[in-house]
Amino acid sequence: MPTATWNGTIIAQSDDTVVVEGNHYFPRASVNAALLKESATTTHCPWKGTAHYYTVVTPQGENPNAAWYYPEPKSAAAQITDRIAFWKGVTVA
Repeated sequence: MPTATWNGTIIAQSDDTVVVEGNHYFPRASVNAALLKESATTTHCPWKGTAHYYTVVTPQGENPNAAWYYPEPKSAAAQITDRIAFWKGVTVA
């Protein structure tokens, strides 16, 4: 089952991830929301839309903008609606 961890803390776990461009997008319900803090950062993808970011917060520290999601993905990326992906040292295995 795909599991997202950072510094030994499990952030998300689900066997229902969607892989887009090599990134696992976890269902929002499978992510520990207590470990996420809203970030002001956004980026734009021409085919997915505007991504919003979270800082991952664990007892070991903070990882700024290490999680992202598309609140209103474009129709070509509809499969990632209500899903969160990770990077910046977050391991998905």
